[in-house]
Amino acid sequence: MEAIVPVVDFQRLSEEEERKKLRKTCEKPGCFRIINHSIPLTLMADMKSVVKYLHDLPTEIKMRNKPSSVPESGYRAASPTSPLYEGMGIYDMHASPQAFEDFCSNLNVSPRHRQIIKEYGQAIHDLASNVSQKMAESLGIVDNDFKDWPFILRTIKFSFTPDVIGSMAAQLHSDTGFITLLQDDEHVSGLEMIDDFGTFKAVPPIPGAFLCIVGDVGHVWSNGNFWNARHRVICKETGTGYSFGAYMLSPRDGNVEAPKKLVEVDHVQRYRPFKYEDLRDFKITTGKRVEVLDQYRIF
Repeated sequence: MEAIVPVVDFQRLSEEEERKKLRKTCEKPGCFRIINHSIPLTLMADMKSVVKYLHDLPTEIKMRNKPSSVPESGYRAASPTSPLYEGMGIYDMHASPQAFEDFCSNLNVSPRHRQIIKEYGQAIHDLASNVSQKMAESLGIVDNDFKDWPFILRTIKFSFTPDVIGSMAAQLHSDTGFITLLQDDEHVSGLEMIDDFGTFKAVPPIPGAFLCIVGDVGHVWSNGNFWNARHRVICKETGTGYSFGAYMLSPRDGNVEAPKKLVEVDHVQRYRPFKYEDLRDFKITTGKRVEVLDQYRIF
């Protein structure tokens, strides 16, 4: 059974009807496909080739991708608890050129691959910022600038072999940040969303489109209007899949709070303010991946 993932036309988001559609899909199911965006298909294909190359590097080299202050920004090897998953990342490369330089130097990235990563990182951050801005505008918030929000350029490799068919590659979870823009694999897919009835439904890939998933910060920042979609990855077929993209986190100061104007419109503030780092650390230390916002709930 396949999930119904709405498609939003990026070029039409200046139109009222498309913005209404964006708001509705952010409210439920909390995920959508963005098409007619500004990132060239050639750049998307080039970046996938780079991602494959990076994940094929020897483990001792990949381990040089050290995490910054954000744990998800470094190399994560396959482990007994996550044997099918491997990840790499760069934190805040648009605001910290040194982070980009360190990543490329530590992994001996070629000049050509450096250029592709740099162009893709800038392009995906711009797209994520613009999509976030349109999401805010759909709620009537027009004075919020997302371009300074930190993000992680994250790459993921899933290794599916015949002996692990049916196994969990990523447990059910909600993303921690505001929104994730994911370029998922066109051929090997195991992503599933859970609906209101507890049914898991497959999310089929659409070549050339980005899958956008609202996270925990997006839910709280929107005063509970946007839905932080729960999802997982299951091994359904043999093959190696690669997905990558932008994980928009929170305001740069880390303060997560619904805008006052939105609270006034809703006549209630549903969550008390908190620090992004506190939520992230809570999920890491407790191992909880869903229903993590109750501790901040007011109404």
